[in-house]
Amino acid sequence: MYRRHLHRDVVRLPDGTPVTAVSFDPDDPYSRAQDPDFGLYLDHRWQPPWEHDRLSWPDFGLPDDSAAVLGKLRSLMDQARHGEQVEIGCLGGHGRTGTALAVLAVLAGHPAADAVAWVRIHYCPMAVETAEQEAYVESLTDAG
Repeated sequence: MYRRHLHRDVVRLPDGTPVTAVSFDPDDPYSRAQDPDFGLYLDHRWQPPWEHDRLSWPDFGLPDDSAAVLGKLRSLMDQARHGEQVEIGCLGGHGRTGTALAVLAVLAGHPAADAVAWVRIHYCPMAVETAEQEAYVESLTDAG
């Protein structure tokens, strides 16, 4: 039996940059102790009241425009590195969010070949759901 669990987890990237990884709670998606300064969302359901952007990224798949993904993830990291509270999320918080976190780990200096394992240890063992998502992360050159 599948048990859904929700994420509102601060993940410290390999360089120490904090990013909050979230899943969409249909009962109360925008309840936070403190609203983030910015959110980057990988699912159309997200319509938060705070400043945000969305990427077109199909569930269980990969985005069509890798350059746009890398650009938005670099921007998100820059905001976090400058002290802004940022979050990233999809629907369940595993496939797309896990893949994005693995890409962020690479951008933060972690080797691409080990980034999926890093995310599964430091975020959630269910992160990065498909072989295609794993291959995408592993195909990145180190440091993006």
